[in-house]
Amino acid sequence: MMMTHLEAEIHQLKTDILDMWDLVQSQLNSCKVAISTFDKDIAREVIAKERRVNAFELKIDRDCENIFALFNPVAVDLRFVLAVLKINSNLERIGDAAEDVAKFVIDIDEDFDKELLNLSKIIEMFDYANNLVADVSEAFSNEDTRLARSIFKKDDKLDKINDKANDVVTEYIKTHTHHIRQSLNVLTIIRKLERVGDMSKGIAEEIIFYIEAKVLKHKKKREKEK
Repeated sequence: MMMTHLEAEIHQLKTDILDMWDLVQSQLNSCKVAISTFDKDIAREVIAKERRVNAFELKIDRDCENIFALFNPVAVDLRFVLAVLKINSNLERIGDAAEDVAKFVIDIDEDFDKELLNLSKIIEMFDYANNLVADVSEAFSNEDTRLARSIFKKDDKLDKINDKANDVVTEYIKTHTHHIRQSLNVLTIIRKLERVGDMSKGIAEEIIFYIEAKVLKHKKKREKEK
């Protein structure tokens, strides 16, 4: 059975956003490798590929606008395109976070102290963040709202590392005063990875909205107010 023009456009839109997802995830993984091995070449590749992430964002935004203008989608198709617009924005911001991390590797003159990396659990945090991005991608691709909902609990691991980061790094600095700059960079990277978790949760909310027509964001606000 042949697809309608709208179905073809939506299929292409889904393909493009998943391709962008793969690129963003590879950017995060490359950042982890660059920090672990102090590989400035890999860090430079991350920065160079950020242009592709930005190009994806612009194309997907434009394609969404064209679908609205040409096809006037309704019901699940409308929710899908609205969700893709917000997912697209979140993925671009994750790409920005990866680029910022890569710049830290390029800007410092010596390898990150392995003791600092271990104490701060920053490599572990990269793994958690990458898994979250992979899980929301799978949830979107398979229309799996159960997997999407699991993101909210999985993000707690990132939050716990972030919550302890200040105390851990402060204690480290007391005996490693020659690594103050590295320590501050690690703290900033941890904050950025924590934000990747927040953006993954935002994507999960959009997946649930598009599939189930449920808006979780406002529900959470009402629960907090109570």
